[in-house]
Amino acid sequence: MWVVVGLVAGWLAGIVMKGGGYGLIGDIVLGLVGSIVGSWIFRAMGVSRGAGLLALIVVAFIGAVLVIVAGRALGRGRGYARA
Repeated sequence: MWVVVGLVAGWLAGIVMKGGGYGLIGDIVLGLVGSIVGSWIFRAMGVSRGAGLLALIVVAFIGAVLVIVAGRALGRGRGYARA
């Protein structure tokens, strides 16, 4: 189930962030990392994500978007050229 959640969240984040997807494995990894980041942030803010698959996908999606934003910011800071 975590792989499905990771895939969906990573795929949605790739579409919303207009960078396109990162391939099947990249989307899964991005979604899984995003779910960890999202869960940590929501817990730190004292927000309960609720129960169910949809709530888990939303939290993972938000975390994946934050991971993409952070990755792009770090990429620019290191002098990488954007295509």
